[in-house]
Amino acid sequence: MSNISPKNDANWPRAVLFDLLTALLDSWTVWNRAAGSETAGRTWRAEYLRRTYGCGAYVSYEQLVREAAEHVGLPPSAPQALEAEWITLPAWDGARELLQALRPHCKLAVVTNCSKTLGHQAASLLATDGFEWDVVVTSEEAGFYKPDPRPYRMALDKLGVDPSDAAFVAGSGYDLFGTSAVGLRTFWHNRVGLSRPDGAPAPDSEAPTLAPALDWLRHFHSHA
Repeated sequence: MSNISPKNDANWPRAVLFDLLTALLDSWTVWNRAAGSETAGRTWRAEYLRRTYGCGAYVSYEQLVREAAEHVGLPPSAPQALEAEWITLPAWDGARELLQALRPHCKLAVVTNCSKTLGHQAASLLATDGFEWDVVVTSEEAGFYKPDPRPYRMALDKLGVDPSDAAFVAGSGYDLFGTSAVGLRTFWHNRVGLSRPDGAPAPDSEAPTLAPALDWLRHFHSHA
């Protein structure tokens, strides 16, 4: 993990926490390829999200992925292909640039609904050019899936930062339930144009790309 101490700039948050598999990495493409089509991949992904965001206490991530595939009629080869291609997860445009721009100003962390093995493997795909995460928290390590507050709080505790002095960059609208409960202001990188889940609080900012996130974070405390 990083030993860099970020500058204490007045308007930046002290820490920025990220969803990983939808906010920073394009896992959609890999799911679709493993499923055989975009339609099949989105159906499978929706069922998987329903299961992870509904189960609370951690059960095997890989098991939930397999069960979701079976439920929507996909063969066992689909989850096998997904796991085999895990190390090919591409970063969204602007993801690495955003992390490098934030590095001098904020502590940076991942909070992801994933197993420890696959979560840390995916986080390492962004740890290039000397960049390292300060903290990586998976649901397996926290013992609960988001949007339960415990994964977010575990990351904040490890960072030593209060929720009021931290921001979250979400990829899924379901994160809005958890970040609201914890008190984390949230930028929603809604890349694929998802509808906000019923009952979910509105994000503080929302965009289909990561580009506006830097300006929002640069003026974080002036928005308070």
